[in-house]
Amino acid sequence: MAHEIKIKIYNRKSIPLYAKVIKIMTPEDKLKQLDITIPEAPKPLGSYVPCVQAGNLLFLSGMLPLKDGKLIKTGKLGESVSIEEAQEYARQCVINALSVLKSHLGSLNKVKRCVKLNGYIASAADFAEQPKVLNAASDLLFEIFGEAGRHARAAVGVSSLPLNSPIEIDFIFEVI
Repeated sequence: MAHEIKIKIYNRKSIPLYAKVIKIMTPEDKLKQLDITIPEAPKPLGSYVPCVQAGNLLFLSGMLPLKDGKLIKTGKLGESVSIEEAQEYARQCVINALSVLKSHLGSLNKVKRCVKLNGYIASAADFAEQPKVLNAASDLLFEIFGEAGRHARAAVGVSSLPLNSPIEIDFIFEVI
């Protein structure tokens, strides 16, 4: 359900010259269009908080590809996890991040932009396609937020992650 804005242009004598209806898709409208449901925010798995706000920046802790409170799959890229699977997990990390955002802000409409994300990919020694995995997260953020979803990014291969997760992503958002 897009929000509509009606624009009318008048001449000096207040006679309407032009009228147009502009449909604006909010991030939550986009999620509905993409058939993505935001789950409850995942509970921290240790002694930390899901996010910290400093001024208009919101720093999110690392998100794992949890679904229904459980890790979707364990393993490393280049061994037991394919690039396609890891791309799906990267999207799940974004969905989990959105759930933390919504829980903290009340609405995704308060997100001004995604500033940066750091992706950590559990990788076999010879695996070097970490950016390809993280593209799925970047692309989903763009689909949801448009230009405000474009961000700076780091894609890092690591030898292991918590719970033997194949991927972990942390985020920085600018909020209103």
